[in-house]
Order: sequence, then structure tokens, then C-alpha cells
Amino acid sequence: MFNFAERRHLFFLISALVIIPGVIAMVISTLEYGSPVRLSIDFTGGTLMELSLVDNVSEQTVRDMLGDFGLSDYIVQRLNPIPADSIAGAFDEAGSRWQLRFEETERLDELKAFMRDPARLGEFWSPKSIEEDPAREAALTTSSVSATVGKEVTRAAFLATLAVAIIVLGFIVLAFRRVPHSFRYGACAIAAMFHDILVTMGVMSILGLALGWEADALFLTAVLTVVGYSVQDSIVVFDRIRENIPKYRGEEYETIVNRSVLETMHRSLATQLNAVFVMVAILLFGGETIRHFIGIMLIGLMSGTYSSIFNAVPLLVSWEKGEIPLVNREARRRRRSEVSAM
Repeated sequence: MFNFAERRHLFFLISALVIIPGVIAMVISTLEYGSPVRLSIDFTGGTLMELSLVDNVSEQTVRDMLGDFGLSDYIVQRLNPIPADSIAGAFDEAGSRWQLRFEETERLDELKAFMRDPARLGEFWSPKSIEEDPAREAALTTSSVSATVGKEVTRAAFLATLAVAIIVLGFIVLAFRRVPHSFRYGACAIAAMFHDILVTMGVMSILGLALGWEADALFLTAVLTVVGYSVQDSIVVFDRIRENIPKYRGEEYETIVNRSVLETMHRSLATQLNAVFVMVAILLFGGETIRHFIGIMLIGLMSGTYSSIFNAVPLLVSWEKGEIPLVNREARRRRRSEVSAM
């Protein structure tokens, strides 16, 4: 029988090798961008512009157009085309729609005038003049995003994570009250949760530095989803340990823990594989606008499965054996006595 608890130091080392590069990337990102991950205008503030063109132009053409205007820090994303009858029949499925995101600029009015100028965009729009084709005005919409909104969302997500940690700790202590040292189970579940947050943040930071990925509101959604999944998966394993402690009374704690992991692993892996298959399909065939969100959530869920089995449970054993600094001093003294006796 494979002994997970016996190899706990190896699992801790693997987690460290994953987390440390992410922490380094977050430090570099903080020095370069002012935050642990590269932020989109959802948090920094800026302008969203949706532009509908008659021709199915390429993304590079749109970028060249913005470059000619003088914009340098912007994001271009293709949207689904507008149906033929949505704007006075001016567009058809051969057209293209784009979302432009850029930081706040004092030249916004000038930019909107530029977008509506037939001399600039005549080859993309209908050849009619603005007077002949009023639909031009409806084909360009803009909205501003305040940086304050992003800060409020971030603050709310941070408070939600703290609230989850406190509620989970209280729930596990109450639910496991008949098990010795019930507080440890809650603390280890929370430790696994923060492990997954660090992995997710670290990967996002690395991708931001390497590929220019930016954290938006969907990234916070992915992180909160990972938090919920991580806690749920840890509780499933811990619950089996709680059931097995009175059932196998007299066995060593490490043996009971190992048995419990083996009994629940198939459920954790089955749940994980179902989610992985769906998210990989979305990554391959889904739209560009949600690809980053699905990619980050996939990494977070994989981390959640790993941490619940290979971190939270081994952490319980290390705590029981007095291997964690500043806690369980009695176990450490007992271990030193056993070593001295040998």
C-alpha cells in the first residue's frame, strides 16, 4: 500500500518548487507594474470601446489603425459579428466587431471623432456618408471604467476570502469536535486553500510577465472558484479520516490517514478529470475572451486536487508528529526522548 504520509516531505518540496518561482514573479511584477499580477483596466481604470466594421478586417489592421492614431497601451479583442438586422441593416455576418480597451486618455473625444471619420475608415465602413447612413453613430459605443470600481471589487474579494477562511475553520472545528485536535483539520484546510491561491497568483504573474496576460474581473472569479473547490476537496478527505479514527482504533495515526486518502482518492480524481475534460474543450474551442479565465481556473483546480491530498493531509501528520515549528511541543519532546533512548 502506497504511503502518502511517509513521503510528505517530497510533496512539500514539490509545492515549494511550484510556489517559489511564482512568488519571485510576483515580486518582479510588483516592482514593474505596482501589483503582484499585471492588472487590466478593470482595476487600473480606462475606456472600453466597441467598434463594428462592415468588412471582416484582421486584428492587425485594427492595431495598425490605433497605432497610427498614437495609442500604444491597449488591448484588442474580436467579438461575435452583429446580425444583419440589428443596426438598420447596415451590417452583415461578413462584418466584424471589436472591443478596444485602453487606459484613460484626454484624447477620447478626438479618438471617437477619428473612428467616425470617413476619410480614416472609409474602406471599413459603408461607402455612404454619415448623413446618408446614421447607423455609423450606433456602430461605435464607448464606456469608461473607474479604477475605484476595481479597488472595491478587489477589496470585496479579499474580505470574502478571509470570511471563507474563518467560516471554514469554525465549521470544521464544530463538525470534528469529537475528533482529537479538531482545530488542526480546519487549519490544514485553510493552509491548503492559501497554497492554491499562491499557485494561481504565481502562475498568473508569470504569464503576465512572459505573455502579457492581465488580471481582470474574471480572474477574481477564477480565484474564488478555486478557493471553494480547494476547501470542499480537503473536507471530503478529512471527513473520511474522522470516520476511520474510531473505526480503526489502535492503529497509528499515520496509517489511518493513509488509508483514508486511498479510500477517497478515486472520488477526488474523478471529479478533477470531469472538470479538466470540460475546461480543456473550452480552451481548445471556446472564445478568446474567456480563454485566460478558463486557463487560470484549470490550473487552480488542479492545484486544489493536489493540495487536498498531498499537502493538507501530510500536514496533519507532520503536526501530529511535532514537525511543525512552534506547535505541538509535546510531540517534539517525545520524539527527542525516543531518539535519545535509541
